[in-house]
Amino acid sequence: MSDYGGSNTPKELRDLWQTPLPLFLALDLEFGFYLDAAADAQNTLCTNYLMERDNALECDWVSYGAIFCNPPYSNIPKWVEKAAIECQKWLQPVVMLVPSDTSVGWFKLAMETVDEVRLITGGRISFVNAETQKPVNGNNKGSLLLIWRPFTNPRRIITTVDRDYLINVGNEQLRKIA
Repeated sequence: MSDYGGSNTPKELRDLWQTPLPLFLALDLEFGFYLDAAADAQNTLCTNYLMERDNALECDWVSYGAIFCNPPYSNIPKWVEKAAIECQKWLQPVVMLVPSDTSVGWFKLAMETVDEVRLITGGRISFVNAETQKPVNGNNKGSLLLIWRPFTNPRRIITTVDRDYLINVGNEQLRKIA
């Protein structure tokens, strides 16, 4: 049940796209990320991260702050299951960036445990290519955030946020730290 398709990216690079830094920084302002649960040394956006050799689907997501996860899109259902478990285990929010597709099995699975689904409106995200380290236009789907919060019964609320608003907030953060 991969619910994955439509990509023209070579298979060996397909699961290595990086979240654009301005988008991440805007979300980090809200959530205060401590751990990137699906990363490698080249694309992590947190000091603390789990990479393929750590086998994030099998290990604990030990975290002292919110957990960010831009999972491999080839296996989203397993990541959704793991995020729900780890949120409750570490009592930390988990924010997962995934394609915006409510018709797939993993979305239905997420709706069993997620507190908020935040649709990113106003355009598609230009993820960073793993090979070139450059943002690439032409993402074939929109994106959404799945947000698990501890200490709440899952409300399953659906909200929206404008992509350009997030990017502008993140770019302002970049200007402040430059």
